Amino acid sequence: MKISFTTLGCKLNFAESSALGKALLERGHERAVRGEQADICVINTCSVTDAADHKDRQMIHRIRRQNPDAILIVTGCYAQLKPDEIAHIEGVDYVLGQNEKFSLPDFIANLEQQVAQIHTSAIREIDEFHGAYSKDDRTRCFLKVQDGCNYFCTYCTIPLARGKSRNPSIATIAKQAEEAIAGGAKEIVLTGVNIGDFGRSTGESFIDLLTTLDNTRVIYGTDTGRIAPYRVRISSCEPNLLSDEIIDFVAHSKHFAPHFHIPLQSGSNEVLKIMKRRYTRELFAERVAHIKAVMPNAFIGVDCMVGVRGETEECWRDYVGFIESLPVSQLHVFTYSERANTRMLEMDLPIVPQKERERRSRELHAVSERKTAQFYAEHKGEKATVLWEAKRIKNPDGTDLMEGFTENYIKVSCPYDKAKINTFEQITI
Repeated sequence: MKISFTTLGCKLNFAESSALGKALLERGHERAVRGEQADICVINTCSVTDAADHKDRQMIHRIRRQNPDAILIVTGCYAQLKPDEIAHIEGVDYVLGQNEKFSLPDFIANLEQQVAQIHTSAIREIDEFHGAYSKDDRTRCFLKVQDGCNYFCTYCTIPLARGKSRNPSIATIAKQAEEAIAGGAKEIVLTGVNIGDFGRSTGESFIDLLTTLDNTRVIYGTDTGRIAPYRVRISSCEPNLLSDEIIDFVAHSKHFAPHFHIPLQSGSNEVLKIMKRRYTRELFAERVAHIKAVMPNAFIGVDCMVGVRGETEECWRDYVGFIESLPVSQLHVFTYSERANTRMLEMDLPIVPQKERERRSRELHAVSERKTAQFYAEHKGEKATVLWEAKRIKNPDGTDLMEGFTENYIKVSCPYDKAKINTFEQITI
């Protein structure tokens, strides 16, 4: 059968969709190409905000219109949290929870025997870890090293959608990394829900995982004996788990990029307490300062949430002032939305009007644009290593361009050259 995958949300979802797609191909199924009618459509959803839920519903309707005769299967975080809601969307045939997602090949093989529309389980009781890494883009591989979260911040439903923190062994991850590099991947991005919590299931440590991956050696072939080049990026890591030891390791490593993504969520200590975050803004500032001390060229991305309950005007101004003071490179801004089954809804706190939430979001986006422009300007004229990607970009003058990222995540472009795809090149920014 011809099967199409549509993935929304985080890198973790994309890694899992890729692994499931590979498993289906091994069963003899085919991927439906763009514009081709599929026999089965799988939508892997996100549910981090109400806006994400809305995008999920829009995509379900769109896929149904484009494939009116296909069997439509919805899975992912939205499916885990709100299976009944999805089941009532016209055109949805099956809803699979997070754990059931990984039985998709067997599920499809027995479609004629299925009766119930919804297949979910109590995710917090699940101990299984299902490994995954993306292979759709040979340049960059998203490698899943951890799943779930035990933090239960007051605004967040991720522990309810992804379950408790768990991980595979370092040996398992190292083998997957070697396979990806041997398959041509030049960049490994470590992904998960709370990757700094790695080791909870196996008694190992995150720093040991990083050390193992930094020492990975893959030979290009039996004849050449050349070592395959690669680099590794760490995705989002909680500031209380991003130790000085990890930062110093990255600074002196052979393969890890000087690139960090750290969730802040609020620059107000009062709001951080309301959120039940496990750090203060002073600790966050210390982490940023240490990164810049040992890696002055490091790119630092920051997750920021705006408009949560209890974020008074005074807290907001305090928040913005703190962000302005940090030498960070980019902000990933989320607008708070009320989520069912979160503790924040039970707290007697002032509510930020929706229009004010949107205004605060625009203000932080403007701060982000200034900081990114400043970061780029600071590094203009420096030597860097870019990894060129395959996507062809149309220039306004009609010529074709290609893009890539330096080790410290600066996007650059050059005239399109097919021979450069998936290669490293020394450039001047």
